[in-house]
Amino acid sequence: MAALVLAVGVGGGLVGAAYLTALKAMTEVLGPEQWGEWPHLVVLVLVGVSVTGLIRWLGTPGDVELLVNNIHVDGGRDDVRSLRSLIPVSLLCVGAGGTLGPEAPLVTTTGTLASWLGVRRGLGRHDLRVVAITGMAAGFTVLFAAPLGSAVFALEILHRRGLEYYEALLPAVVGALCGYGISAALTVIGVDPIWTFAAPAHLVPIDFALAIGAGVLGALVAIVFTYLAIGLRAVADRLPSGTQPAIGGAVLGLIAIASPYALTNGELQINHLSLTGAAALTFLVAAVAKLVAAAVSVATGWRGGFIIPLFFVGFALAQAADGHLGGGSTWVLAAGLMVACNVGVTKTPLGSTLVVTEMSGAAVLPTTLIAALVSLALTSQISLIHTQRRRFTALPVSGEAEPPDVPDETDSADLSGRPAGAAPRTEEQR
Repeated sequence: MAALVLAVGVGGGLVGAAYLTALKAMTEVLGPEQWGEWPHLVVLVLVGVSVTGLIRWLGTPGDVELLVNNIHVDGGRDDVRSLRSLIPVSLLCVGAGGTLGPEAPLVTTTGTLASWLGVRRGLGRHDLRVVAITGMAAGFTVLFAAPLGSAVFALEILHRRGLEYYEALLPAVVGALCGYGISAALTVIGVDPIWTFAAPAHLVPIDFALAIGAGVLGALVAIVFTYLAIGLRAVADRLPSGTQPAIGGAVLGLIAIASPYALTNGELQINHLSLTGAAALTFLVAAVAKLVAAAVSVATGWRGGFIIPLFFVGFALAQAADGHLGGGSTWVLAAGLMVACNVGVTKTPLGSTLVVTEMSGAAVLPTTLIAALVSLALTSQISLIHTQRRRFTALPVSGEAEPPDVPDETDSADLSGRPAGAAPRTEEQR
C-alpha cells in the first residue's frame, strides 16, 4: 500500500506536469492574448463547436462530481474511457481562455487513474478510496503548489461539513508531496508563493471584524454563484442539443468585451492586479464579470474548475474596498474573501484556508480561517456539487469482513433521490 501511494503521487505529478505543458502550448495558440476582442469571440465559438464534436465522437467527459460520488460508493472510478474526451475538451476550453480553470479536469484525471491502478491491484473499497484521494491530492498540488492545503482540500471536497475519511489524510499528504516534488523538479511550479501579498506586520482587533465580514460577504457571493449557475443551466437545457458550448463561447466573448477579466481563471490576473492596482470600479466590474462568466461556463458545458475564479472574485472585491477599512488590512480582507467565496461553494474550510495562505505566503491564517468557518456555517444548506455527503460506510473492524454499503442516516438523499434511512441499494440498482 505504501508503494502504491508513492507510485500514485509520482504518477500524479508526472500527469499534472504533462497536462500543464500541453495547456501552455494550447494557450499560446488560442489564448485571448493572441487575438483581438472580436476575432477571439469567433475562436471561442469555434472551440464550443469543437467541444460538441469531441463529446459526440469520444463520449461524455468525466467530472469531479461523478468522481466524488464513485469514491463514496465504490471507493473510486476506474473507467478511464471518460478521460479520452475530458483531456482534449478541457485543454481546449481552458487554453482558449475559458473562465474555468484546469483544477477540476486535472484532479478528475489523476483521481481516475489512481482508481484504475488500485482496481488492477485488487484493492478493497476502503483502500481504493485512500488511493483515489491520494491521486486527487497530487493533482491539486501540481496546480496550487501547496502540498498540505491540497491534501486537505482533496479530503474535504468529498463532504459538506468537513473532512471525514481521516484514514486517507497521511497518504494524501504523501501523494501531495510527491506530486509537488515532481512538478517542482520539472519546473512546472516553483517553490516560491504564486501570489505576492503584503501580509500585515501584526493583526489588530478590526482585522478580526473584517474576517467575520469577509465570511458573510463570501457566503453571499457563493449563494449568488450557485443559484446563478443552476438557473443558467436550466436555461441552457432548453437550447437545441449540442449548441450549448458554442452559445456559451459567444456569451463569454461578449462579456470579455465589457471586461477582459472575464476570461481565464484569474490566477495570473490576481498577481498582476496585486502589483499594479486599479480603480475600485475596475475591481467591481472585474469581480462581476468573472462571476457571471464562470456561471455561464458551468451552465453551457465548458469544462474546468471554479476554485480559482472564486478566489479572483474575492480578491477583486477586497481590493475595491481598499482605503475604506478604517485601519484594517486590505490583505486580511482579501485572503478572507478569497477563501470565503470558495468555501461557500466547495465546503472546504481547512483546505481553502491552507491553499490561499500557502499560495500567497501571507501570515493571516487565524483571520482567514474565521472567514472560512463563517461562510461554511451560512452556506451549509446549499451545494453546487450535489454528490458531496457524509462518509458512505463505516470502517471495518480489524479481522472482520468489510461491511456492506450503509449510508449515514444524516444524508438527505443520494443521486437517485433515495431518502435518508432507506434500504441500501442493490448492486443492480447501483
